[in-house]
This record gives sequence, C-alpha cells and structure tokens, in this order.
Amino acid sequence: MNETKESKIDYGIILSILLLSIISIATLFSTTYLIEGKGIRTTIMQVLWYIIGTIAIIITMQFDSEQLWKLAPIAYGVGLLLLVLVLFFYDRQTEAFTGAKSWFKFGPITFQPSEIMKIAFILMLARVVTQHNSEYEKHFVQADFLLIGKILLTSIIPLGLILMQNDLGTTLVFMAIIGGIILMSGITWKIILPIFAATAGAGGGLLFIVANNREILLNFGFKPYQFARIDSWLNPYQDSADASYQLIQSMKAIGSGKVFGKGFGVSEVYVPVRESDMIFSTIGENFGFIGSTALIFIYFLLIYQMVRICFDTKNEFYTYISTGVIMMILFHVLENIGMGIGMLPLTGIPLPFISQGGTALLGNMMGVGLVMSMRYHYRSYMFSEDESEF
Repeated sequence: MNETKESKIDYGIILSILLLSIISIATLFSTTYLIEGKGIRTTIMQVLWYIIGTIAIIITMQFDSEQLWKLAPIAYGVGLLLLVLVLFFYDRQTEAFTGAKSWFKFGPITFQPSEIMKIAFILMLARVVTQHNSEYEKHFVQADFLLIGKILLTSIIPLGLILMQNDLGTTLVFMAIIGGIILMSGITWKIILPIFAATAGAGGGLLFIVANNREILLNFGFKPYQFARIDSWLNPYQDSADASYQLIQSMKAIGSGKVFGKGFGVSEVYVPVRESDMIFSTIGENFGFIGSTALIFIYFLLIYQMVRICFDTKNEFYTYISTGVIMMILFHVLENIGMGIGMLPLTGIPLPFISQGGTALLGNMMGVGLVMSMRYHYRSYMFSEDESEF
C-alpha cells in the first residue's frame, strides 16, 4: 500500500480568524478608548492574547489524531482538577461583580479554567464515542443506551463543577457540545428524538415554573439573579431601571445604528459591560445592519470551512472533535447575538474572537487549531479504502 501524506493549511479559516481579529481589536479600541475613555490597555491585552492564541494554533496543529487520542484523558483530568481548585481559590472581586466563582487571578491577569476545559471535554467525549463505536460496530438499542450512559458519566462531573461555580452560561455551552456529538454519534433516532423532546419539554416546564411558582426552584438551588434574567428576557420593560437595563440599552444601541451605522467610535447609547458580553451592541451602533450582517457572514464562512474539513476526513475521532468545536463556537455566536437583540435570555457568554477575554479567546483558538490539524495531518491512501485509523 502506497501512502501519500499532504500537509495543508486551510487559508479560508486563517482569513476568517484574521478578519475577526481585526474587528475585535478595532471594536475594543472604539469601545474602551474612543467611547469610554478608559485607555488602550484592553486593546493591547487583546493583541497579546491573539499572539498567544496564534502560537496555540500552531502548537495544536502539530498533534495528530494518535497523539490527541493519548492526550485526551490527561487533558480531561487536568481540566477537572482546575475546576475543583477554582472553587476554593477563585477571585473574590470578580465573583462579587459577576456572581460566578469561575476565575483565578494572577496579578493583573484573570484565568477561567472552564474555557480550557471545553477543549479537554471535547477531546475526551470524542474519544469515548469513537472507542464505543469501535467496540460495537453494529448499532443496536442496548449499545446506544450504553453509549448515552458513557456520555453522561463523562459529562456529569464537569457539568456539576461548573454549576457549583454559578456559571449557567458555560453549562449551556457544554450541553450544546454534548447535543452535537450525540447527534453525530450514530445513536438511533428512536432514542434521540424522545431525549430531545424530553429536554425541550423540561425547558418549557422550567419556564412555566419560573413564571408561576419559582419558590420550588429556589429550594433546588436556583438563584434570584437567574430568575431576573428570565424576567428581563420575557418582559424587558417591566424593570427597565434594574434587571433589564443592560438588555434595553443594548437593543437601543443596535437599533440606533439603523442600516449603515453611526460611524467608527461614535456612540450615543451607554451599554454596561460593552467590551465583553455586549460587544455586539458596539458593532450594531457603529456599523449598523450592514456591518452586523458582515460579521455574521464571517462567522458563517468560518463554520462552513470547519464543516468542509470535517467532511473531507474519514477519521471518526476527528469528526467528533470538529463537531464539538463547531457546536461550541456556533452556540456562543447564537447566544451572544441573540441575547444582545433580546431574542434569548442574558447569559455571561462572550462573542467568539471578538469580546474581551483572554482565556475565552485562547480556548477558541485551540479549538480552531484542532480542526486545522485534520487538514494538516490528512493522509490519502492509494489502493485502499480504509482511512479511519487513528
């Protein structure tokens, strides 16, 4: 058997990341310096994190599927350890501001381990599903239920630790990753449809309880601030001076940009935490509908390139990795933009590659590196149909 190895760089992904980096740096400069007059420290830090993230992509690309397979349980274990440690050594100042015990602080730098855990979790979940499918080549109901059990066992500890940090937004990201990988895992639709229907029903029931008898949920550990986010989503003008203020200001800013925007650095609407969770409001106000649509198109281009790479490879392990990364980025984009325009509840989820936040950017760049490593280590085998090996 003759083997040819082609090392390739996907320049479509590089172009997308480059465009997003330019938008991020320009928007943060506009928000923190031109609009709020806080200086250029935030912009400089974002540039440094992009440099670190680029190095992370280059390093991550060097790992082929065999090395990633061996690395997955190690990364998963280290990630769990960090999630435990942050519960005891979290930054009190950040917790007082956000309500979440999710950050370490080292001098002027904060570090959120759950962002790195997302990548470790994707690797481990991809390994669990791939290993199961190799043991049960023919799918049958018992094997599918066994796979669901393995996925739940892999997921329950990190999800529990993140919930203990009061970080509902990150929990939802993990659930999106789990959902995407389950859909791609080969589990029969006779099982998947009832599970997703039950999940949707549980979500609807939860909203009903929040609206009618939320004391029940308080007994199960839910926090009043979480109810306030639901209230502000369902009826933002009911309490416009408090819980809904951020959402209303964001919608005003985006709406005031109209079609073409007010111009770079021009802002007439104050939006709290504009440089991180609400950065889309700056883009909407400065560049209007046209600029916002252009940003969404760049995200579409990035995700399209990732999906294309996923279909090009016949390596099952890589397929689940790319699925996890795509779901992670896609959910971040949909939730952040959705909450900025009032379509979804407010959560502490940043806009990928745009918002301020070094750890989140680093995690996203590592995810991109994992997807790019598929093309970089792609093997085409002549006179052979078997390309699924690790």
